[in-house]
Amino acid sequence: MSEIATDRAGGHEPVRIAMWSGPRNISTAMMRAFENRDDCAVWDEPFYAAWLERTGIDHPMREEILAAHETDWRKVAERAAAPAPDGSPIFYQKHMTHHMVEGIGRDWMGACRHAFLIRHPARVLASYARKRADPVLADIGFVEQAELFEMASELCGRRPPVVDADDLLADPRGILTALCAALEIPFSERMLAWPAGRRESDGVWAEHWYDAVWRSTGFQPAQPAPVLGEPRLRQVEAAALPIYERLAAERLRAI
Repeated sequence: MSEIATDRAGGHEPVRIAMWSGPRNISTAMMRAFENRDDCAVWDEPFYAAWLERTGIDHPMREEILAAHETDWRKVAERAAAPAPDGSPIFYQKHMTHHMVEGIGRDWMGACRHAFLIRHPARVLASYARKRADPVLADIGFVEQAELFEMASELCGRRPPVVDADDLLADPRGILTALCAALEIPFSERMLAWPAGRRESDGVWAEHWYDAVWRSTGFQPAQPAPVLGEPRLRQVEAAALPIYERLAAERLRAI
């Protein structure tokens, strides 16, 4: 087990990490990296079902998600601010920024250390459109990610670490080392590779979204940047790009 932080009673204070990204952002691969540590439990998109219930949005596997996962955001928030259920010293939470709609409280965020995973909107949209047709800006969470970044900055008293997906794929060891340093946890070699296959920690939605991750055993080099041919996708890209560029200016550099 890692030596994390020591509370006033002399025990180990659990580290709760809220990783904020939009969809199709290699966020599940990042979750795999943390889950493969020997000191970390993970939680896959805690507010997904609560978001579906509150918005009524038609999403792949909607009914299965509502049946299998907690829909009361208050119960989700309470668990997010608690130690990992299995007692692991690190509790990694993979959060989707677009799930944090009006009416879902954010007070629980004060219990977490925050980090942000970003990706160029052209890459996000090219991947998203293969799984769900006609994405709009609200589907990919860029606006909410910028808002949450400022909120986390105020809560932490400093700018939280930002990881660009392309940087991570180009140099997993260097970027993960920098991320762990920023989060004040030790880097683990186990974060660089993991066994292929599904996990018990995967949400029920994994059947629709996680086929590539199930085949993966580590971070793969990025493919050439896509060129979006459809005008509607280019419009969404143009709206998201300034937000991405603002956050990209804050991104971590490899150690």
